[in-house]
Amino acid sequence: MDSPPDDREPPTDAAARFEDQITRWADHYFLRTKQAVRRFGDTQVTYAIFMRRPVVFAPRIALDWLAQAARARHTDFQIEPNFAEGQWVGAGEPLMYVTGSLEHLVDLETLLLQKLGACCVAANNAYVMCATLPKVAFLAMDARHCAGTEMADQMAYACSVGSQAAREQAGAKGFIGNATKATAHHFGNTDGMGTMPHAMIGYAGSTLRAAEMYAETFPGEPMTVLADYFGAEITDALAVCERFPDLVAADKLAFRLDTHGGRYMEGLDPQESYAVLERHVPLAVRRYRNEKELRYLTGTGVSAAAIFLFRERLDAAGYDKARIVCSSGFDVEKCKVMADVEAPIDVVGTGSYLPSNWSETYATADIIAYDGKPRVKLGREFLLQRPGKDK
Repeated sequence: MDSPPDDREPPTDAAARFEDQITRWADHYFLRTKQAVRRFGDTQVTYAIFMRRPVVFAPRIALDWLAQAARARHTDFQIEPNFAEGQWVGAGEPLMYVTGSLEHLVDLETLLLQKLGACCVAANNAYVMCATLPKVAFLAMDARHCAGTEMADQMAYACSVGSQAAREQAGAKGFIGNATKATAHHFGNTDGMGTMPHAMIGYAGSTLRAAEMYAETFPGEPMTVLADYFGAEITDALAVCERFPDLVAADKLAFRLDTHGGRYMEGLDPQESYAVLERHVPLAVRRYRNEKELRYLTGTGVSAAAIFLFRERLDAAGYDKARIVCSSGFDVEKCKVMADVEAPIDVVGTGSYLPSNWSETYATADIIAYDGKPRVKLGREFLLQRPGKDK
């Protein structure tokens, strides 16, 4: 369907373009409220912003946008964060208070919340993953799971916040980088990171040939080879090690296991999966496990049994310096299972720290004071500012 004609005059400068975006994306009832406030007189208000679940505070993108709004409107907003970036926040606790002109704040609410809630939840999930597997490095591969580039920027930023918190509080390695150049700066990098994709293996016709092409195209660089394309993870990995023993010796060769959930890794079936765990972590399946945990341990895809067997075969062939990168469904729960059995993982590539339940990401804002006088809707009194409250 064709878009209706837009009769508005085009914005003439950055501030006008900014206002145009707000007008187009703000909720209609906020725009109507703005009109009413202009008619009957402005007032100073204080907003309390909170979430209904525990999170890690990741406000920078939202605060930068709010500062941009204040500049565009030639006004000032008083912002009182109740927590430092990277700090844990309990459910229902006010993340921050924002005070300013109701006329200038009322139509910003929706866009501000969009830039805060999802970041805080993703930061929390990134923190939990890193703290759960503190000896494992993580690579953020979230961009493909995002609804556009703005969300991708938010998720990369949030991931870096949760990762840094895990470094400081749990001694974790955390996220060492991400997949795209545009958001690499959040991790202190100038470029994206990653392995070779399935497309390159298919193009080359074999895993070994893809490795040879990669080594020739990027001579001297560390190489991570995707091992699952032909369903011969172990066979293909050993062939690559045999072809590039110098890279193995220099600790520059890694293999990425991305076996999908529709099949077992080479050498495994249900019976052999249990046998592998019996050799390495015999207590892993002898105590109670729910169905999902058992799938992570002995099921199809990149299971704990698959990782142990892959490590076992590499070591037996003398390639103990070859590293293992795991992807495919690594979320917080899967990381907890891998940590429980101390699976021999060097790096986890994940985009699954994005919350599976999007409703968890909703931030909420309520006005709690008008011209300095406390007033909040019934049931939200817990949001009122408390004098002397510790920050």
